[in-house]
Amino acid sequence: MGIAHYIVIACGLAMDATAVCLGTAATGRITSRRAGFRLVFHFGLFQMLMPLVGWLLGRGLVGIFVQIDHWLAMGLLAFVGIRMIIAGASHHDEETPRGDPSKGWSLVALSVATSVDALAVGLGLAVLDIAIWLPCLLIGVITAAMSWGGLKLGGVLHARWGNRMEMAGGALLVLIGLNILVSHLRG
Repeated sequence: MGIAHYIVIACGLAMDATAVCLGTAATGRITSRRAGFRLVFHFGLFQMLMPLVGWLLGRGLVGIFVQIDHWLAMGLLAFVGIRMIIAGASHHDEETPRGDPSKGWSLVALSVATSVDALAVGLGLAVLDIAIWLPCLLIGVITAAMSWGGLKLGGVLHARWGNRMEMAGGALLVLIGLNILVSHLRG
């Protein structure tokens, strides 16, 4: 495998994190550069570390993990997405503080959910006996860059449509989770 293959893999893996950043920023819940940085940094970090973890786990667990990774990702994304839909449906004003998805368990859940596929890629690279450092670095950097772009686009959407985007962002997370589940179940 060459660097072009790694870049294509990294772009594919980054799509979920990018969509989550877009949806989250569109809700208006990312209120500072610091919150945006936390999301981008953690998504890039988790995407970079998960292939390494998968690679270290090696061949023995490939079959087991591939059977549950899609359920884990779908469950985490659905949990966060449904919370966003409920918060968007409740009639709160601009003064009411809402949860910051770039902190605490929401950040952990989103980071894990968007990087589960990267762990599976690491397992695959171990099976193919491919060195892991360059793919990990490319996956992390590309995910962070694409996530930043998703945040920027989400901010534009929020500025245009306001808090109505919160329910749409939550629905987007649930749909991403369902897409992961369906694509894995179809094979």
